Amino acid sequence: MNTQELMDIALQAAGLDKMPVDSDIMVPGENIKKVLMGVDMDTAEIMLGKQLGYDCVISHHPRNTNKDMLDLLHTHIFNLEKLGVPRNKGQKLLAARKKELSFNQHVSNSRRSESAAKLLNMPYMCIHTPADIISQGMVQAFLDERFAGKPDTTVQEIVDALDEMPEYKNAHRKPVIRAGGKESYAGKIYVLMAGLTGPGAAILKEYFEAGVGTLVLMHIPEKDAKEVEEQGIGNVIVAGHMSSDSFGMNKIAKLWAEKGVETTMMSGVIEDK
Repeated sequence: MNTQELMDIALQAAGLDKMPVDSDIMVPGENIKKVLMGVDMDTAEIMLGKQLGYDCVISHHPRNTNKDMLDLLHTHIFNLEKLGVPRNKGQKLLAARKKELSFNQHVSNSRRSESAAKLLNMPYMCIHTPADIISQGMVQAFLDERFAGKPDTTVQEIVDALDEMPEYKNAHRKPVIRAGGKESYAGKIYVLMAGLTGPGAAILKEYFEAGVGTLVLMHIPEKDAKEVEEQGIGNVIVAGHMSSDSFGMNKIAKLWAEKGVETTMMSGVIEDK
C-alpha cells in the first residue's frame, strides 16, 4: 500500500470524504508493509522508525500547523446547531477561543518533524480528526447502549462503565470527574472528542444549556473545569487523553491489517488487549 491508500482507509472509517486540515501526508511513500504509529511522533520517533526498518511513521497529533487548522473548531458550531443553538450564536462564542489559540499557533515550529522525515527519506503522515471521530463514535455508542432507558444514571456510573472499555481499563490515568459529583444525575450523555481541541468554557456552557447533562471529554484545562463547576448546570467527565485517542488509532490499524499492513504502536497508544 501507499500513504494515500492508508489515509483513504482512515478517512472512510471516519465517514469523511476529504482530508481534514489537521491531517496530512507530509512525506509520501509506496510499498508500505510495516508502520510505526503513536500519538506524538516527532524527529526521535522518525529516526527510530528508520533505524528499525519501518516503511512509514504515523502520528496521531498534527505535526505541522496548517494556517486553516483552527477552522476545525467550527465543529462545535454545527454540533450546537443540531442541539438547537443558532449557528450565529455558536460562531460568536467560539471567536474568543479561536483568537486565544491563534497566538500559540502563530509561533509554532510547524515543519520541524516534516523536515527530519524528508532528510531521512521516511514516509510520514498524521491522522488526527479521522481517529478522533472514530473514538468519539465508539465511546458514544457504548454509553448509549449501556444507559438506554436509565434516567437515574449517575456520573459515577458512567466513570465505572468507561473503565470497562479496554483502552480505559489498561490506562494508567483513569477517567475522572472534573465537574459535578459522583451522585449527580447524568442526564443526557454527550461524548465530545472531535473538533481539534477543547472549545473553552463558554461553548461548553452552551452544550449544557441546550440540554446536555454530562459531557465526556478527552481533556479539559483546569480553568475551564473550574468555570463549568461554578456555572453549576452540567457535569464533565474527562475520560483520558492518550486512552481516548487510542480507540481510533487501534480501529484504523485493524483496517490496515486487513490489507496486509503491520502496525507497531508506541508513544502513548494503549492497545485494546
